[in-house]
Amino acid sequence: MKELDLLKKDWQLKANSFQQVSEKDIYKMIHKSSSSVVRLILIIGIFEFLFWIGISLFSNNDDYFNKLNIDNVVTFLKVLSYVHYAIIIFFIYAFYKNYVVISTTDSTKVLMKNILKTRRTVNIYVWYNLGMIIFCLIIGFYIAYFFNPDLAMMKDKIEHNGIKTMLAFIGIMVLMLVAFTLIFWLFYKLLYGILMRKLYKNYEELKKIDL
Repeated sequence: MKELDLLKKDWQLKANSFQQVSEKDIYKMIHKSSSSVVRLILIIGIFEFLFWIGISLFSNNDDYFNKLNIDNVVTFLKVLSYVHYAIIIFFIYAFYKNYVVISTTDSTKVLMKNILKTRRTVNIYVWYNLGMIIFCLIIGFYIAYFFNPDLAMMKDKIEHNGIKTMLAFIGIMVLMLVAFTLIFWLFYKLLYGILMRKLYKNYEELKKIDL
């Protein structure tokens, strides 16, 4: 936005007779910048979706679940994954719709409204993904503890060593859950946080002009 700042300084130095033209120029720059940010959000969302699809396709989960012999749980996880992908596709469609609307907007108030709507959609998307990650981690820990035969000896040891050992084990699981959640939160903060700040800066600039 350095160009915008230079344009604003130039606008302030000019006579009032040129004020309206300069305001329109500022609006055009903000409009173009906002459209570019939302397009980038859409592209990142699509690539993120394809990345997780690729991880799912190339992972060896089928062999792992077949070894555990938990058909009901596997069915639940498959249904959950389909629902999750459907929700992600819905978010990507929402990103696309926001991009189209912002790209074709020719009103300051409408653009401000759509910027706020886009920020809200992205925030909901991020929190949904974090919630899903936490839920899947909890399910993964549960399956590993109760059904994985490789952990049977550790499970027996924990259950026979009393409440202190059990609490210690739970504490380790909670720490791992927090660590993984924090990593993904930082990932989303870095991935979308910069774009959200740019959009909010555009929103603040739009509040200062009156077309």
